[in-house]
Amino acid sequence: MLTGNEVRSKFIKFFESKNHKHFESASLIPDDPTLLLTVAGMVPFKPFFLGQKPAPTPRVTTFQKCIRTNDLENVGRTARHHTFFEMLGNFSFGDYFKKEAISWSYEFITEVLGIEEEKLWVSVFDTDDEAEELWISECNFPKEKIVRLGEDDNWWAAGPTGSCGPCSEIYVDLGVEFGGDENSRLGDQGTDDRFIEIWNLVFTEWNRMEDGSLEPLPKKNIDTGAGLERITAVLQNKANNFETDLLFPIVQAMEKIAGVKYGESGKIDFSLKVIADHARAVTFLVNDGVIPSNEGRGYVLRRILRRAIRHGRLLGVKELFLFEIIDVIVELMKGSYPELEKNIKHIKKVVKIEEEKFSNTLDQGIQHVMNAIEEAKKSKKDYLSGDITFKLYDTYGFPYELTEEICEENEIKIYKNEFDKKMEEQRNKARNSREVIMEKGQDSFIESFFDNYGKTEFTGYTSLSEIAKILHVSKIKDETYMIITDKTPFYAEAGGQQADNGIISGNGSTGNVIDVQKQKGIYIHTVKVLNGIYNFVEGIEVRMEVAINRREAMAKNHSATHLLQKALREILGDHVQQAGSLVTPERLRFDFNHYEPVTDEELEKVERLVNTQIAKGLSSTVEYMSMDEAKGTGAMALFGDKYEDVVRVVSFGEYSTELCGGIHVKNVSEIGMFKIVSETGIAAGVRRIEAQTGFKAYETVKSMEKLIDKVSKTLKTTSSKLEEKVEKTVEELKNSQKEIEELKSKLASYEANSLFTEVQEIKGIKVLVKRFENKDGGSLREIVDKAKEKLGSCVVVLGADNGKAIFAVGVTKDLISKIKAGDLVKQLAVIAGGNGGGRPDFAQAGGKDGAKVKEALNKAKDILVESL
Repeated sequence: MLTGNEVRSKFIKFFESKNHKHFESASLIPDDPTLLLTVAGMVPFKPFFLGQKPAPTPRVTTFQKCIRTNDLENVGRTARHHTFFEMLGNFSFGDYFKKEAISWSYEFITEVLGIEEEKLWVSVFDTDDEAEELWISECNFPKEKIVRLGEDDNWWAAGPTGSCGPCSEIYVDLGVEFGGDENSRLGDQGTDDRFIEIWNLVFTEWNRMEDGSLEPLPKKNIDTGAGLERITAVLQNKANNFETDLLFPIVQAMEKIAGVKYGESGKIDFSLKVIADHARAVTFLVNDGVIPSNEGRGYVLRRILRRAIRHGRLLGVKELFLFEIIDVIVELMKGSYPELEKNIKHIKKVVKIEEEKFSNTLDQGIQHVMNAIEEAKKSKKDYLSGDITFKLYDTYGFPYELTEEICEENEIKIYKNEFDKKMEEQRNKARNSREVIMEKGQDSFIESFFDNYGKTEFTGYTSLSEIAKILHVSKIKDETYMIITDKTPFYAEAGGQQADNGIISGNGSTGNVIDVQKQKGIYIHTVKVLNGIYNFVEGIEVRMEVAINRREAMAKNHSATHLLQKALREILGDHVQQAGSLVTPERLRFDFNHYEPVTDEELEKVERLVNTQIAKGLSSTVEYMSMDEAKGTGAMALFGDKYEDVVRVVSFGEYSTELCGGIHVKNVSEIGMFKIVSETGIAAGVRRIEAQTGFKAYETVKSMEKLIDKVSKTLKTTSSKLEEKVEKTVEELKNSQKEIEELKSKLASYEANSLFTEVQEIKGIKVLVKRFENKDGGSLREIVDKAKEKLGSCVVVLGADNGKAIFAVGVTKDLISKIKAGDLVKQLAVIAGGNGGGRPDFAQAGGKDGAKVKEALNKAKDILVESL
């Protein structure tokens, strides 16, 4: 019997024998702005299928980690639903097509895996005669076991328009004990659990036009996906995926923690399976740099993690447990995903922090939900209102999804639309979590240009000037043109580095190159013509000159970014991964995954480490090599660089090695100085460092020195003793502030006592209405409190003119049935051009016009006469 790890390995080796290049799994964070997470095995290859990038090799095989949450509620209830799963795939980009895809899939299933031919069924698209014929002629597959299905089942499309094509799926018949009878066929009613799809072959051969018509694609592609968990369950004769060696060790680990046994009851099995699945998803999401949050990927992670914790509670586990299971998952998966072992401490720390945060919320929330359910049942109701579900979320922080799940288990209804009205923001976040694969079309002009001329030759690594030939010119707007040349020294914006600027001249015209972008290897220059003379035409030669100072400043900042990333990993840990960057002539910005603010001490260590490397004068080296060779050097890379045939590796001594296409210094000593300017959080689990290098860093340090000197002189001390003086001054200010507050309190008491002579009686009730100059809100409040304390039953109305109006109203509790402070203060504020309100016994408000305070207080007297 094959293990799940052996199935994965044999799949890759089989397709490598068919001249496929093996690419490792891409990150769960896709290099695709239209997707939140990697939801299918083909996601990393979308740019090649859609023609946005040339494929690095015509044949690829991979195992790809995936996350889907659209069927989250079914995980644990069914035999085959997962949030995290692996897809085995083989892909062809304009190379082989249906014949090879069909015959190789059948060969692997029957000869390598040894699944009996008698158990197999195949589906093809309704009109795909070719696929059916190939199954019969190439595989000797019986025609009576080939079923034709419609567009819902056997047609794949990237979107409403664009690339698409028919599918052929391979199924395994598990036998009559799973449904139907001896005469049942694939597709018969009641056989969904019997005929299990294990492989999908997608034949992408058409381009669907706006009018719905289909045109043949110039290059036909193959996209296949085989679910590892499903195939392993079939091979190991398991009724469901959770009993395979890919998942059952996690179930067993949770059995020990909870003191329960798998198979004891449906409820226990349900919770054990949810935890096993979700723990894998959580482990891989955190490993790939996702941090729990209330939006986007972080929201998906948080939701899965919290659902797992709740099922731990259902099993009776009160202590933290989820972070412990990660050890088992890493041990199971480290052979194919070695980075898990490297990042295990980080993964466990993030999960433990989130688990600790949610535990108290969960216990309290479950109790509140159960109380609400009990109250509903007592009132003979079968639902919870939107007010209650909103309160559970808003007041107690209890996720709506868990409320929904608990209610469902207790046969109580809740209505999402009621909750949505009160939680529009959260509804949007949840909607953003749905994964949809969308097509992003490639500019037809670029496609045509590429077919005619190919890529632009970039010479800017070695030269800052070039004589080039114009291949295309088009007008963007007045005096601004798009120019494409056969070669260029101008660096196009990429990898966070801004584009070069400079001059282009020829044929009597001169222009400023103000931007350079790159599509499919074609460099597109945005040029603003100078002096109104425009003679740039296709076919002429032009001189292209890069602005040297800008280029050199960006090279310093880009090289410093590499040193910074390495230093952060050394000081904070290997979990640090780049989450974005910007390189300009003035500064560098580096975003990275980290679960807490970087301390001042850590920042100082990072800054010192970078400057230490600069002082060493490390030389830079640039090498071109295969991806496998680059991995052997330990080079770091983002996924976007992963599938190039030949990659560019930039090293600074033995300290830093990264895949990078950017511009760099020849020796790090050219950077001069590195200074961190700021460190902030920009999203949950994502930090941002901004820094400067060279003369800009010097200017920043110099301005800091000037500020220190200025402060030192103001405090009448020297810079060497400034820290001591500041601490002493702060302490003195605290003491002074304390004395001021005490004096204010005494003054308020004095003023309250002195005001007794101004107290009036309205219908036998004591009323104090008083106007002040230059009193703040705190002082007015204190006077109100003192007056109420001295007068007993009373109404106090105070106003102050500070340029703006401030009002404070106090009403003792025995009188709030007659007059409410909040209502009265609102009417006064309106007179002064403001608004406000508050409690029935005390309220404060303000207005724009302080001159109206007197009028407002006169109005207060009239209101009191009417109300009391």
